[in-house]
Amino acid sequence: MPDIPRPQVPAADQTLRILSLLARQPGPVAAQTIATDLGIPRSSVYHLLSTLEQHGYVVHLPGDRRWGLGTAAFELGGGYARQQPLARLGRPLLAALSDRVGESAHLAVLAGRDVLYIVEERAPRRPALVTDVGVRLPAHLTATGRAMLAALPREQVRALFPDATALTQRHGVGPATPRELRELLRAVRAAGHASENGEVTPGFRSVAAAVLDHAGWPAAAVAVTWPSDGAERDAAALASAASAAAAELARRIGRHA
Repeated sequence: MPDIPRPQVPAADQTLRILSLLARQPGPVAAQTIATDLGIPRSSVYHLLSTLEQHGYVVHLPGDRRWGLGTAAFELGGGYARQQPLARLGRPLLAALSDRVGESAHLAVLAGRDVLYIVEERAPRRPALVTDVGVRLPAHLTATGRAMLAALPREQVRALFPDATALTQRHGVGPATPRELRELLRAVRAAGHASENGEVTPGFRSVAAAVLDHAGWPAAAVAVTWPSDGAERDAAALASAASAAAAELARRIGRHA
């Protein structure tokens, strides 16, 4: 059996292994679990976690004595998305979705407490939206953000939105406290899709569904947006169409993983 080369920078190797392990978990884990699973001394694990926490790559949940991924790790995921894989796979699906329903569609990923839009397909004769490619909006106000937040472990949502100061407003509507956000996300999970009505832009509604990767993690979300002051639309039918597109994109990213 060939010798396995030792890492030239052990601390860097251990740090990356910790992040990879956390990324594979359905929720935050204890430091002792990390030490045991990776064969790293517990004292080293605590030192590395402390450094990662300072840079925002992990968060500590004192009440649970567990560690999970932080907002900087989400930024890395958003950076990967900006380098085209999700956009490349999602663009034709969104174009087909927009053509089918006659409304604008977009694809977004989580970036900390925000969503970042990476694809937009504007339907003919529909007005421009604020969800242009590269735009960031508060995740708790958008349908795409709510769809993805509802798919996250509750501890992760709590770490992202620990108090009311994290819940910014655009037009004075939307969840204003962590409790209101929890109740909203519970309704999203029950419905199987998310929605918003005038919380991002007055006069527009959106529905969205999360794109889950092979581990059940929300890699992105697909949304449809339409004017709420025009002809009445069947929101349930639009949500079903967005969910179908999200499921197909999930299948495609799984195939290309």
